[in-house]
Amino acid sequence: MPDLSLDGNVQVQKYEVNWHESMQQTYEFYVVDPSTWKDTKQLTEVESCSITRDASVQTLGSASFDVGESLDECYVRVYLVVIQNGFTSKFPLGTYLLQTPSAEFNGKQKRYSIDAYTPLMELKESYPPIGYSILKDTKIMPLASNLFREHMRAPIVNAKSEEKLYSNFVANLDDTWLSFLSDLVANAKYEIKLDELGQVIFEPIVATESLQPVKEFNDDNSSILLPTLKDDRDLYGIPNVVEVVYSTDKLHLHSRVVNDDPNSPISTVVRGREIVHRDSSPKFSGTPTQAIIDSYADQLLKSLSCMEHTVTFTHSYYPVRVGDAVMLNYKRAGLENVIAKITAQTIKCGTGCSIQETATYTTKLWR
Repeated sequence: MPDLSLDGNVQVQKYEVNWHESMQQTYEFYVVDPSTWKDTKQLTEVESCSITRDASVQTLGSASFDVGESLDECYVRVYLVVIQNGFTSKFPLGTYLLQTPSAEFNGKQKRYSIDAYTPLMELKESYPPIGYSILKDTKIMPLASNLFREHMRAPIVNAKSEEKLYSNFVANLDDTWLSFLSDLVANAKYEIKLDELGQVIFEPIVATESLQPVKEFNDDNSSILLPTLKDDRDLYGIPNVVEVVYSTDKLHLHSRVVNDDPNSPISTVVRGREIVHRDSSPKFSGTPTQAIIDSYADQLLKSLSCMEHTVTFTHSYYPVRVGDAVMLNYKRAGLENVIAKITAQTIKCGTGCSIQETATYTTKLWR
């Protein structure tokens, strides 16, 4: 992971840590000034902290804190502090908005449990004006960046893009600023992300198969991978027959493709039954021919003949993010040269700073 900075001048990491060698680890917690996005007061009574990063959640994650002092609503930044070979490095793990705590008294002292949210929560709490729209031919990313700045306090890292809207873009009545802006930047083929300092960044939308792994996790002698691994997969709903129907007033075409390959675990031969996917509204530019329909059906069955795996594994801290691709070479678990995309992380701020990763990958079941 590259060095992180605020306003290009505050360096966070300086020493290149070898995550496979021994080190000392501690944690630091700081209140963050929302106007400058820089650390102010250090919190010294944080007893535990757990961080969740999740691409399936609109706000991309949350955190929970147990503290020995009452805190009003504020932003708090979490650091992993590493001491190795006499050098000290600080790695931010996230910046979170603490809400009103719940208190528990054991007869001697109070202990506070606090839920916290990413800076994107500010966008989820407000709505665009009714009927708000952006006109056709507007450059998407410059306007999106400005709207982010107007409606939240976290810093925004601009993305360079010349993409324009092909039609007017109108907010729905139930759109929050977060949902509206997520859909807006998707029109420029970008998605919203957060870096470890809590800054909003935009990353190009890339197909999983095109991602390059940023790290290999394996089970060799210097592995930081813990032994337990779970690999969930489900063949339910994967078709072995595709039917495509194209019908207009003047033209009626039909194509049917069958997977009857005895070497395919989902074929009609192996499963002993047909599982049919029918596409009755295929889209084509121009008027299709039977050959075009046949090719379309064949390609559709190929694309649907894939099984998605959800693999869960745990390792000692290494700076990978949700959205990164990693190479899994855990041979004892039957995974070799598997490229998986991280979709969620749970970070326990405790001994060893373990990260539980959830990642997905697909396997082809036909051709």
